[in-house]
Amino acid sequence: MNGIMATINYGDRAGGRMAYRANDSSRDTVCLAPEIMPITDMRGVETHLDSEGFQMIFCDPAGLEDEAGAIGALLRAQCGADLVVPTGQPVRRFAERSDLSGRLDNSRPARFAHVDISDGTARTFSARSLPPGSPAPVRSAHYNLWRVTSPAPQDVPLALCDARTVAAASLLPADAIFDRDGVDIWSFEGLVCAHDPGHRWCWFSDMGPGEAILFKTWDSDPARAHCVPHVAFDNPLAPADTPPRASVEMRAIAYWF
Repeated sequence: MNGIMATINYGDRAGGRMAYRANDSSRDTVCLAPEIMPITDMRGVETHLDSEGFQMIFCDPAGLEDEAGAIGALLRAQCGADLVVPTGQPVRRFAERSDLSGRLDNSRPARFAHVDISDGTARTFSARSLPPGSPAPVRSAHYNLWRVTSPAPQDVPLALCDARTVAAASLLPADAIFDRDGVDIWSFEGLVCAHDPGHRWCWFSDMGPGEAILFKTWDSDPARAHCVPHVAFDNPLAPADTPPRASVEMRAIAYWF
């Protein structure tokens, strides 16, 4: 396994309760505490959703065009869920050097280590998304399917923290706010990740068509990987003329009855 050293933007434990917005980051109150960390290239290394909390998925690129259908099929195949409910629309993001970064809704890469949802938010969303008439699930889990739509190498790839190295004390409750045109529309509780020297950061280099990362943001089963902090970082190996990274992600909730 090859490794690089790169800056991970953590949240500052002394920053109080932080808030971040989908669009107008100038009003964010996230206090950054950058740390240079080793990041292991996991290309060619087997990982699992229930241990590390993430894995590389290989499939026909044409099959990824329908993001909602793709994540449903992948989750049923990978973890045997009885029901998969996609949540929201695909989110397209662009590295800051792209003319599209910030022009579309929620289109900037996330530049601080975070987990999309807190435990309380995850339970609320799981209950809200369960179709009427469904039996009570014995387990539910939230997932993100992330893939690039720009060529390799990626100048701003995604780093993922091995769930086995994440202690609850490093996850700080924060307010995730969806805003538009300067107006805060709705919010929920997410998590900002504070530094822990025991964190094991990972990435997948030179991603291409037909490759995607499936990772977990919450699991109700305490015996499995609970959540994966993640963050966009500057790739020190990318040449200066590397095209800006473009990516698309889709979220879904899986249920077992």
